[in-house]
Amino acid sequence: MSDFLSRVASAPISWGICEVPGWGAMLPTPRVLAEMSGLGMTVTELGAPGFLPDDAAGVQQQLAEFGMSLVGGFTPLVMHDPSQRDATIAEAQRVARLFEAAGASKFISAIVTDWDWASPHRASSGEMAHMAEMFGIVDEICGEHGLEQVVHSHVQTMIESDEDVQRVLDACDVHWCLDTGHLAIGGTDPVKFAQDAFDRVGHVHLKDVDLSKVGALTSGEKSIMESVQGGLFTPLGQGDVDISGVIEALESRGYEGLYIIEQDTALTSGLPGEGDGPIREVVTSLDYLKGSVAPRLVSA
Repeated sequence: MSDFLSRVASAPISWGICEVPGWGAMLPTPRVLAEMSGLGMTVTELGAPGFLPDDAAGVQQQLAEFGMSLVGGFTPLVMHDPSQRDATIAEAQRVARLFEAAGASKFISAIVTDWDWASPHRASSGEMAHMAEMFGIVDEICGEHGLEQVVHSHVQTMIESDEDVQRVLDACDVHWCLDTGHLAIGGTDPVKFAQDAFDRVGHVHLKDVDLSKVGALTSGEKSIMESVQGGLFTPLGQGDVDISGVIEALESRGYEGLYIIEQDTALTSGLPGEGDGPIREVVTSLDYLKGSVAPRLVSA
């Protein structure tokens, strides 16, 4: 367990990098990568379109300038709709080729209602059966390119609630990106998930949540963008999610993968000065992992 901290990294969204229009100001890519590497991080995820080059060689070259590499990235797919079968397969093949050429290892799938992220609905039994079949097809595509597919439950997708999570767990054997925040928002206990579905966990996103702000999001009163800007996600250790409990559950079972701090952030007051802005909250999260979590792992 002593190498836990060496497996901690962060994603571009922790620096406010998001493709949603009106999300906030976007920090320049070189600054984000310099701040990541300055914190000792050696890997990152792809981030929103435009953050890194759209070709594998360009991705590798830009990351190499900062001593970093690509672990994978978030990939929206329409898995439940038979009419989108060919489009989904084509998109999965395109992304898998890019990830393989860029040296990545994780293909993080998110199951959206349609390509425009329409509001989700409860999948019918037929849609769930098709989704399970498509997970197998995408697993095969990923295998051909040396990747592991890990499905990401996420607010405003077809796998959002605890019921959705359990239905997918029961329907197929796809691996998971255990996102502590999105599981908690959807009503799934992340610690219990780590314990009960450990054999399915292939990747981890660490995200803390102020659960008092979840109701406005899930009711539709506020959008995900408004919720983030309103403080839905907090630095690790300052919200209501048992981050330490999740990590202890995983490490005690021999998890050897990465922990990606994915603290959704929006810059709504312009670009912060050098050394200020999102990096401060990432440092706060790292300090929590170093000061509160790592010592408990050593003594366990």
